Amino acid sequence: MSVKQGLMALLAEGPMYGAQLRVEFEERTGGTWPLNVGQVYTTLNRLERDGLVEATGEADGEGRISYRLTDAGRAEVRTWWTTPVDRDTTPRNELTIKLALAVTVPGVDVQAVAQTQRTSTLKHLHDLTRLKQQVMRKQCDAEKSDQSPEAPQAEGAANHDLAWLLVLENLIFTAEAEVRWLDHVETRLHRESLRPFPRSGATGEVAARAAAEETAYRRELESQQQTDASQREARR
Repeated sequence: MSVKQGLMALLAEGPMYGAQLRVEFEERTGGTWPLNVGQVYTTLNRLERDGLVEATGEADGEGRISYRLTDAGRAEVRTWWTTPVDRDTTPRNELTIKLALAVTVPGVDVQAVAQTQRTSTLKHLHDLTRLKQQVMRKQCDAEKSDQSPEAPQAEGAANHDLAWLLVLENLIFTAEAEVRWLDHVETRLHRESLRPFPRSGATGEVAARAAAEETAYRRELESQQQTDASQREARR
């Protein structure tokens, strides 16, 4: 999710100034994507330039300016809610790239790379699970309290807890999938080590193929240049 869309979704609830938006954004996502005020105001300036938000008036006594969505901004937020996330713009997975490169670079202990990452991911998964348990205990304690669930403050806190749970569970599922994939990587690497042609030879094969392609390309280029020269000579 872009910061732009997140801030606009918050402004759909009503006008807010930069610091409010930063606090609301971090609270509702559990601090998973921390923002700084400068980043928020830079985004607001771009949104105002694009006609998606506008200032509600002059700055208050502390110099803060509140912003609200324009009609175009509200329309864009509605479109965002009903449009699936574009996977073509998903950020590259550094771990996948790292392991893909590791198996092609001589001298890299790919098993050690995978095992080190697996240990780190399991620790991360443990920390996420602990945080989820804390949030769920907080929810249970709130339900046992005498505070009326219809109170706006209680409802807002419950919604924030639910938002944080959704974020945590997404991170937990992602970490669990990463552990399963790393297990698969280790199994795949073990099978490859048993093959009659070891992985270390693959780099030489790739280099030889690249050299052959380069030679063929150069020959084709030279042939084309000779043909062009002959045609120019014939035209004279």
